Amino acid sequence: MKKLYSLYTVLVVTTHHKRLHASLPNQIFRQTLSTVLQRWESETEIPTKENNREFHGNINDVGMEQWDILDVLQDCINTKSLLMGRSTHAHMIKTGIRNDVLVTNYLINMYARCGSIKDARDLFEKMPNRSLVSWNTVVSAYAQSENGIEAIKMAWRMQQEGVLPDKFTFTSVLRACATVMALAEGKQVHALIFKIETEFNVFVESALVDMYGKCGSIEDARQVFDKMPERNLVSWNAMIAGLAQNGEGEEALNVFRQVQREGVNQNQYTLSSALSASASLAALQEGNQVHVVSIKTGFQYDVFVGSALVDMYAKCGSIKDAQNVFDKMPKRNVVSWNAMITGFAQHGRGIETLEIFEQMQQAGVKPNGITFVCVLSACSHAGLVNEGHHYFDSMTGDHGITPRIHHYACMVDLLGRAGRLYEAEDLINKMPYEPNAAVWGSLLGACRIHGYMELAQRAAERLFEMEPHNAGNHVLLSNIYAAAGRWDDVEKVWKLMKDSGVKKDKGRSWVELKDKVHVFVVGDRSHPLTEEIYGMLERLTEQIKEAGYVPETNYALHDVEDQQKEHLLGHHSEKLALAFGLISMPFGITIQIKKNLRVCGDCHTAFKFISNIVGREIVVRDTNRFHHFKHGQCSCGDYW
Repeated sequence: MKKLYSLYTVLVVTTHHKRLHASLPNQIFRQTLSTVLQRWESETEIPTKENNREFHGNINDVGMEQWDILDVLQDCINTKSLLMGRSTHAHMIKTGIRNDVLVTNYLINMYARCGSIKDARDLFEKMPNRSLVSWNTVVSAYAQSENGIEAIKMAWRMQQEGVLPDKFTFTSVLRACATVMALAEGKQVHALIFKIETEFNVFVESALVDMYGKCGSIEDARQVFDKMPERNLVSWNAMIAGLAQNGEGEEALNVFRQVQREGVNQNQYTLSSALSASASLAALQEGNQVHVVSIKTGFQYDVFVGSALVDMYAKCGSIKDAQNVFDKMPKRNVVSWNAMITGFAQHGRGIETLEIFEQMQQAGVKPNGITFVCVLSACSHAGLVNEGHHYFDSMTGDHGITPRIHHYACMVDLLGRAGRLYEAEDLINKMPYEPNAAVWGSLLGACRIHGYMELAQRAAERLFEMEPHNAGNHVLLSNIYAAAGRWDDVEKVWKLMKDSGVKKDKGRSWVELKDKVHVFVVGDRSHPLTEEIYGMLERLTEQIKEAGYVPETNYALHDVEDQQKEHLLGHHSEKLALAFGLISMPFGITIQIKKNLRVCGDCHTAFKFISNIVGREIVVRDTNRFHHFKHGQCSCGDYW
């Protein structure tokens, strides 16, 4: 085998050597070498030959055999052939070809590009002399392999050894900081750029925007972006993505519109980020417009755009459109499958979620940790306890994926919703992680469903320690007390909130109509159509009562008489939003309502009756999931 391995190397190199010597004079060799090196430099983000004295010094010293080696190594890089690269390296060692800085840099780049970072690093450490190119190649290799910590370490070591970084170093290390969300280190790099760089560089500035956006410092990202005298597509994409990822979806869409106004050619990353922003706002109309742009630009079948479209339609309440896009995708990756699985799970389609998960595996796509969060969540919302246990166990047994804290949180939620709360608590005590707020929050939510008072108190105490200013935890415990008629305890919770300066979020529901968002709160009378809205509500209430609806006054969590409770329930924000939708939208159009809190249980019951009476589909998106009300039924099957 070793002989064949060596022979293969000799044949490859000899063939190149003979071919080149037979066809080209020495001067053309050097010109061709310059072209190859320029191409390599642009690909690896290292200095150009005009700025690199070492480059000129080495290029004239490269012998004919070394040129052959560089040509072969470039082929290895282009074809990602690690075997051929190692063979070539072995031949160099065996035949004693001079291994100077230029050739070693090529070898390091070859190993890095072919996925063997360890070999690249070992070769780097053995270099008696290193150039700036050597350092940049290794820093870039770590950054591109998502090993941001090591890239940052190498950049700092580079400085300590007296090597001055350049624009290529900065671009790579900023990418590394973004990968590991190292904001403090990213700011240090920014300060160093300000100190060293005298000329504006659009690639470095774009990397700064990207780093700040991914590290959650969107104000700094915007400041850098706004001061850029020149922007390229990478700059625009980084700004749109940063805004979308940091909850600034509306502003992200504004920047996207600016891109269109300025005539900048968009690519798949621009469109994906704009679709992500639309999804975060549940802005179906804007998402539809971006979809049209993707068709016009030919990116609708791109795997990134397709995945973003599936996610956008699912989060905007149109699961049919999401599935339609997914079915037409010519190529899918794990992100595409995860988007569809998540969509089905969010819309209460538990069986479809598991079916498409099985299809994913049959298609040869390997699930990841995110996939299992989606699958376990679907099992939880559909009450599929046995299936949830099976998939949780299969993570380690069949897929080699170690369950993380969020997978355990899904299992706690699964067991809790099914009424197996003490089993859920036992899992919390035995799991290999310190339980976080998501875990205890799942348990507290299950206690609300099943009225487990003592366990709710224990979970709430942990949550108050972890998230003292999270009003949701206080309100949830207060609601549990209120449902049990323990009004003194309700008063204590509200006093604790007041003393701690915790403020409850007011429940809001909204409906989009003709590019305008109509927002409602409980008892709201500020809308111009207030009289019509309340008139519609009164008629609907009479009709659904005749059909058998009985107000569930236990959801009116106030210490008042039942008649007053019924009055309060009748004017909840989601009911006002529904009444507005019914009087404002033509018959046949699905009414979509969004709410910033969990939908009220009484409203949930009322909406089932209303959907049957008015003959329309009503979709409500709350903080947890989608509810599709149609023909007197809800997609959640009343298991929510």
